[in-house]
Amino acid sequence: MSINRKQITQRMSASVTHNGTVYLCGQVCKDANEGITNQTISMLEKVEDLLEDAGSDKYHLLSATIFIKNMALFEEMNDVWDKWVPQEAPPARACVQAKMARPELLVEISVIAAVIDF
Repeated sequence: MSINRKQITQRMSASVTHNGTVYLCGQVCKDANEGITNQTISMLEKVEDLLEDAGSDKYHLLSATIFIKNMALFEEMNDVWDKWVPQEAPPARACVQAKMARPELLVEISVIAAVIDF
């Protein structure tokens, strides 16, 4: 039984793969000075990169938990999400309003995905 951890820091691993499943730590945008649309776009780009590095992709998402600073931003975030997520393979999803780690952050996501061809 192997566990593969990538981009390890003292506090966390960016991804952990075990038994054909990859778990990503919470992902935020590349530039927190942007609005919700661009924060969501860049956050999802980071998710795609980490999934690819772990041998998966957005078509193999099992679950997504989205944390949003203010539910007034929900529709704008969903506009980006709806264009990004495969319509034929949407994951189970939760979205909750949350206090963010830094005040300029508007959205964060944590996902679980299956490894391709496990």
